Amino acid sequence: MSSEFAKEAPFYRLKQRVRHALGPWGVFLQGFLKNPVMVGSIVPSSRFTINRVLSAVDWDNTKLFVEYGPGVGTFCQPVLDRLSRDGTLLVIDLNPDFIDYLQKTITDSRFIAVNGSAADVEEIIRAHGHEKADYIISGLPFSTLPPGVGPAIASATYRVLRKGGAFLVYQFTPRAGDFMAQFFKRIDKGLEWINVPPCFLFWGWKDED
Repeated sequence: MSSEFAKEAPFYRLKQRVRHALGPWGVFLQGFLKNPVMVGSIVPSSRFTINRVLSAVDWDNTKLFVEYGPGVGTFCQPVLDRLSRDGTLLVIDLNPDFIDYLQKTITDSRFIAVNGSAADVEEIIRAHGHEKADYIISGLPFSTLPPGVGPAIASATYRVLRKGGAFLVYQFTPRAGDFMAQFFKRIDKGLEWINVPPCFLFWGWKDED
């Protein structure tokens, strides 16, 4: 056992040095290599995508903003920069490495990071004292999720949103719209070319309770 550890230790130290040198890119790359099905892309979203997706948000009436699959926090600071002082940003990710990184690097008191599944969003936000979310954003790759997971997430998202809220989705294929259309009657669509690769955008609005 000790000999196996001795062989692995230098590799582990090298991996940690590389990760530290690359900063958030190193954490993001590690997460992608560990589970590409859940991360979806090796390149974080561009600032053009971020600004366009968030442009639909009514920040004056946003108390709880939720994000699925925050990765290394590409959207987190832009959301916090726009969020009111009494608002909350709650992010949910299955990858404990991402959650650990975010908890260490984001010290804003309005920020909560949870290691869990987006399909459990209702239970998660209630555990943190909320009944409804105003907006939920997701970059999870719906087209590559295990069977049944995409519809389960879309359904739970619709239920937990307040009336007038929206599900903001950015994807590299248009299939996310199919999952959303089962629950959201009104979906605005867009395409952001200044992204690697170009990104399909969806805003699913909850017009009814």
